Amino acid sequence: MNSRGGHGPGGSPTLDEVARLAGVSRATASRAINGGNRVSATAQNAVDAAVRTLGYTPNPAARSLVTRRTDSVALVVPEPDERVFTDPFFAHTLRGATRVLAERDVQLVLLLARPGEEEQRMLRYLRNRHIDGALVVSHHQSDSLADHLAALDLPCAFVGRPWTSADKVAYVDTDNVAGGRTATQALIDRGCIRIGTVAGPADMTASVDRLDGWYAAMRHAGLADDAVEHGDFTEAGGERAAAALLARHPDLDGIVVASDLMAAGTLKTLKALGRRVPDDVAVIGYDDLGVHERTDPPLTTIRNPIREMAEQATRLLLEQVDGERPAAAMRVIFPPSLVRRGTA
Repeated sequence: MNSRGGHGPGGSPTLDEVARLAGVSRATASRAINGGNRVSATAQNAVDAAVRTLGYTPNPAARSLVTRRTDSVALVVPEPDERVFTDPFFAHTLRGATRVLAERDVQLVLLLARPGEEEQRMLRYLRNRHIDGALVVSHHQSDSLADHLAALDLPCAFVGRPWTSADKVAYVDTDNVAGGRTATQALIDRGCIRIGTVAGPADMTASVDRLDGWYAAMRHAGLADDAVEHGDFTEAGGERAAAALLARHPDLDGIVVASDLMAAGTLKTLKALGRRVPDDVAVIGYDDLGVHERTDPPLTTIRNPIREMAEQATRLLLEQVDGERPAAAMRVIFPPSLVRRGTA
């Protein structure tokens, strides 16, 4: 039997059967099923009833043609592959985003791009609208992703405040200045008077803000603020940065570290130098993403609610995709909190 007049492959009902049962044209049935416009309430109800009666399953490709939607969004990560698959930050981000997307049956497309040719390929992919929107994490000053996405008028949301175009895109962040200040104040309250910091990359807003919080607390307490070394948010990078910091400032009795992975590296350096934690040097990390489970002593840290932030950013993105919220500067800021364990 011709599929336009009867059952489709495997005996499944066809769009023509739905249209006949509903008493509407095939085009009207297609628009009603696939979310198009220009369908009266009467026709919509008739088509909905026919779909239920026949057990019709819509064709995703047809729906995409009608709605101009792909039912997919991109998670854009301008970082090397090896960091994405080893840093718990990204695992928690993925869990948060996929939890929200699963409720909507929306597919997540992972886009990894180093600066240069890969970045240009990624931008072409976004420009060609292969996805309905983009969720961006771990962005750097040089990638200018907020500028590009704002210019494309593509629904987007950032996890973390972007360097530029923060007034044009939606983003979710934690108060990193407050977090850096809280960590530093905890060491001051402990009695530390020579406090250094292993800061994150200088081209990321989270790093800059956490360092600003450290400076603010140190200056408020009247303490020297010259002991600063930058790492790269990796454990090995934290180990190297801590070694350089302690070589210049061997008298440190406290270290604020801008991520838990770097704090784990810092603890390795201190152990190699024979410095006891927290007796000789107290250490506080940042993130609370499970790294404390393998450090000795367990790591005191600032909780950065990554999963909740990713969930909120994904909701902001979907609201833009659905047309419920304009693609404008929506922002949600989560408060940080201190989690006391054994290193401070």
